[in-house]
Amino acid sequence: MQAADSYFVDFRDVWLAYNDELLAQNHFAVEAIDLQIRQGEFIAIVGPSGCGKSTFMKLATGLKMPSMGKILIDGQSVTGPLKISGMAFQAPSLLPWRTTVDNVLLPLEIVEPHRSQFKAKRKEYEARARALLQKVGLGGYEDKFPWQLSGGMQQRASICRALIHEPKMLLLDEPFGALDAFTREELWCILRDLQAEQKFNVILVTHDLRESVFLADTVYVMSKSPGRFVVKRDIELPRPRDLEITYTKEFTDIVHELRGHIGALRKAGAPLQQ
Repeated sequence: MQAADSYFVDFRDVWLAYNDELLAQNHFAVEAIDLQIRQGEFIAIVGPSGCGKSTFMKLATGLKMPSMGKILIDGQSVTGPLKISGMAFQAPSLLPWRTTVDNVLLPLEIVEPHRSQFKAKRKEYEARARALLQKVGLGGYEDKFPWQLSGGMQQRASICRALIHEPKMLLLDEPFGALDAFTREELWCILRDLQAEQKFNVILVTHDLRESVFLADTVYVMSKSPGRFVVKRDIELPRPRDLEITYTKEFTDIVHELRGHIGALRKAGAPLQQ
């Protein structure tokens, strides 16, 4: 368990090369990552395309092991894929032959200790899934199939699926990037409310600076490859935040400041890989 004075996520001088050949050439995807996140904190990571944001997510979930350095999550060294995390991506990737509620239940069928109890606890788990779907505005759509849902509805279901096993950490990789502006802002508010209620940690990778400032406690800017954190910006806007705050000077000043950092990174050095 996590000690009171320690961090929930602790990256200690983490470097990653994708294979031994690249390592021998000192060619790293991310380098010198030092990052400490407290219990219940919401962070966002922004930066130019190809800077290593998604690579960082693979390290945070245990899908990739660092070439050098150490990663501790909830006081434990990361040695493989984490069971205490949930993930959602830009594509909702719901299984087309399963109803919304059955898609949401999927992690409970796969992840222990739920997997071995699934048949016995099916009714309890299904009630939990239906309650979560109600909470995100999908009441009445629980028994529909993905093709009967809009893109925004599918993404809500995807977030429910990521949270159904009550993870301690939610990792979001561009989850709202493909949605229209109104749907995106609706989902910001849903995520804001779920996180305020359940207090799970969130690591959000996004290209949307407004999204990062609205949702996060802290925004980190990553440099071009090899990716490293070059700016840490605490967002000291009061919570709970309503969408009206996005029109204030205080909010837009932070967005412009972050845009300036990313603009400077884009101009530095060689052209970016797309």
